[in-house]
Formats: sequence, structure tokens, C-alpha cells
Amino acid sequence: MEETAAADTPHAALPPTPGADTYRSLDFADTATTLPAGQSYDLLAVPASAMRWLATHSLTTPDVQLYEVCAQRMRTLRGHVRALFAAHVEGAAPPEESLRAVNQALTAVPTAPPLAWDGERGLRRVHAHPTDQAVNHALAILAADAADLLTGPDAALLAACKSAPCDRFLLRTHGRRHWCSTRCGDRARAARAYARRNEPAE
Repeated sequence: MEETAAADTPHAALPPTPGADTYRSLDFADTATTLPAGQSYDLLAVPASAMRWLATHSLTTPDVQLYEVCAQRMRTLRGHVRALFAAHVEGAAPPEESLRAVNQALTAVPTAPPLAWDGERGLRRVHAHPTDQAVNHALAILAADAADLLTGPDAALLAACKSAPCDRFLLRTHGRRHWCSTRCGDRARAARAYARRNEPAE
């Protein structure tokens, strides 16, 4: 049975992959990860950890309360973003359901902060959203970010980690790099060395 690390143990999470500092949707896709020895973690597993992820990525404020239905919506969109990323990496047609879901998310609310009038400060842009729209706003930004990645100049750099069983995505910032972290790179090199040592002699 697969063992999943609790979402409230952030030390279990791997460091962000190359490109995650530029594309929040890349880090979003990698919030659930498969680890060796049947382990895994999910940073969106419960509302509290999902809220922390959103706040850390400046997608909402810590005072917004998240409920399980909101965390579930985040996990659902994550699955669709991962499906689009996987199809792109494999050179396959993206699932229609995932295209539809991402398009619905990115058009659900305006992604630009609206203009408001304040009697004391005058016109200003407001970043606050009603609690019931906070997740819609965050998901719209993440969906738009994923669309930008998939259609922009960095699309050709999108790759999947080649160190099994890791299933994270990354941008290949170095031509020969095919893994998401030093940990995965070390494991891949160790696996290759083991395979060479155990090759049957001719």
C-alpha cells in the first residue's frame, strides 16, 4: 500500500524544480509527487496545507479560510494541468476534458486586479477578493500561467523527470539535465552505475 507523507510535514517535500520560480503552474503541478519505496506526498491534501501553498505563492492572503471543497477543486485542476503537461512532453494530443477545465478556470474571473475608489486614497488597484472568489481567482491565475508556459518560448524546455518513480515536471535549464533535483539525479546515476556493474559479461 502506498504511503503518503502528511501534508503538514513540509520537510518531506522536495525542493522546487528548475523553472518553478518562473512558472507557478509548474510548482502547482508538482505539489503531488511519487517518491521511492512506495512513498509520496501531496501539498494540497488538506485545506490547511493548500492554504499555505496559495499564500506562499502570493495567490491569496493567509486570512482567507479554505474548505475541503476548495482544496478538492485545486487538486482537480492540478490533475488537468498535469495531463496537459504530460501530453506536451509526449508530443500527444491533450485530453479534451483537461483543455476544457483549464479554459474554464482561466476565464472564470478577471486575472487583473480591479480598479476601486477609496475616499481617502483615491483610485487604486485592489488585490483582495471576496472569500468565496479567492480560490476562483487563484485557479484562474494558475490556469493562465500554465497556458503561457505551454504556448510560450519555454514550452520546448518542459520535461518530465527521468528518475523513476519521480513524476515531477521541470524546465530543462541545462541541455543534458533530465531530472528535477539533485536527489533524483543522484538516484539516476546510481541506477545506471548499478546496471553497468551487473551487465552480463560477453
